[in-house]
Amino acid sequence: MPSPFLITTPTASQNTLAILHLRRDLLTPTTLSLHDDLNLGYAEGKVTTTRFGSFPHSTLIGKPWGSQVKASKVDTGTRGRVGEGMGSRVRKRKRDEDVVVESEDAPPPPMADSQNANENDHGATAALKKSKADDLVEKIYKTAEPADTGFCHLLAPTPELWTASLPHRTQVVYTPDYSYILQRLRVLPGSIVIEAGAGSGSFTHAAARAVFSGYPDASSASTERKGKVYSFEFHLPRYEALVSEILAHELSDVVHLSHRDVCQDGFVLDDMAEPINASHIFLDLPAPWLALRHLTRKAPVQSGSSSSSPLNPATAIHIATFSPCIEQVTRTVSALRSLGWLEIQTVELQARHIEVRRERVGLAEEASNRGSVPVASTVSEAVTRLRDLEARERDFRATQLNPAQDQLTAPRKGDVSAAQGNSSSSNDDNNGSSGGKSVFDQGRLITRSEPELRTHTSYLTFAILPREWSAEDEEAARIKISALATEEEAREGGKMSKRQAKKAAKKAKLEAEAGEVGDRMSEGLAYIEL
Repeated sequence: MPSPFLITTPTASQNTLAILHLRRDLLTPTTLSLHDDLNLGYAEGKVTTTRFGSFPHSTLIGKPWGSQVKASKVDTGTRGRVGEGMGSRVRKRKRDEDVVVESEDAPPPPMADSQNANENDHGATAALKKSKADDLVEKIYKTAEPADTGFCHLLAPTPELWTASLPHRTQVVYTPDYSYILQRLRVLPGSIVIEAGAGSGSFTHAAARAVFSGYPDASSASTERKGKVYSFEFHLPRYEALVSEILAHELSDVVHLSHRDVCQDGFVLDDMAEPINASHIFLDLPAPWLALRHLTRKAPVQSGSSSSSPLNPATAIHIATFSPCIEQVTRTVSALRSLGWLEIQTVELQARHIEVRRERVGLAEEASNRGSVPVASTVSEAVTRLRDLEARERDFRATQLNPAQDQLTAPRKGDVSAAQGNSSSSNDDNNGSSGGKSVFDQGRLITRSEPELRTHTSYLTFAILPREWSAEDEEAARIKISALATEEEAREGGKMSKRQAKKAAKKAKLEAEAGEVGDRMSEGLAYIEL
């Protein structure tokens, strides 16, 4: 089955990963399935519960990616009463009738010996029985009823969405970082990448998509090597968690995971059928300078491994290291220089989201409206507002001293409406709005950057290791360049454009004039000597 990270289908299907987009910074990954493997007791089957509502998977499966799905009113059924000691029989309700479903660990009902032998001999019968059981499970779940509020967007999984929603086991390499790293490493479809320090798998998923050039076909006679990511992780619990994720995401054909301490044991594996021959390396290690001694053109001496180099001998090697402290960068750069790496450069990334919106400023604006700022937009409007407040204060004091004057000093309705109209027209002029513009197109266009940085504050160090160049390589290159130049001259000798002919004639004329000047100078010198 192809990975949803590499090949996206039009609609969501069972047993595939989906991302529920609840808010811009709140994403929930889930594997779509009708059957609830945890036996939480929902009558609708498997349900993903969030703060914005409950979403039965029966309402998600079959929907096109990007669809808006309403939350549902779920029936808890036996929720809270299912657990150890309840036996193997789980009761689920279907509307008004009860159906009993046997769980997987329940003992099978008694049957004839001949029937047992027949089922053991024929696997197809067992598969058919399982299919019927699945159909029965689908039929017994209650139809979800839409709720009054709450919704989510159903999104197909991508490395960017997975980075924003994955379970954090270590500090994560965020999208701004790994996109820049892959670009600087010049990773293309079909490339071979080494990753040391897989961690939570954020960079692993992004690199797998970048190198993917198709799945290997055993029946094909082509010997072309497909893109591959060789990922190493020394922490066993993180390695096991990442292995389960890679298998669940169908990326095992593109990603090769190894539990190994590359700083001590290097990158070469004995159980590999072919050498790594990587041209792109990413090190996310506490001490990357310790692993650099294993990344050489010569075969490194490693304990318990064959003597070979993990680097591609025919191309230049691009490397990137990810270090949070400048002291680590200093030691890494020193090691790179001592080992012959060139074009060393350290970069720090700081990415911000820019919010672009329109803003209406003025005293006539209502604070409840989005994009409205009820403050004075001009000096004249502020002065008018202050005079109005002073007049009201004078009137209030006058009424306190002489209550009989209350009706005489109260502002008339027409005056108030006229003042509001003048303020509104002043705000419209200041906000640049007109009668022909829509509400969303009124106001000033402003941009603001968000205060928080959603990126790992770190330093990225890049370098290039050139391929080995011997005297034989230099001679072969010289012969090749000479042959190409000869072919170019032969190709252009019989055919010459007007521009080229004019250029050649001008060059010949200059050479002739230079020759004449030289002859005259020679004659003058000879005359002087005589």
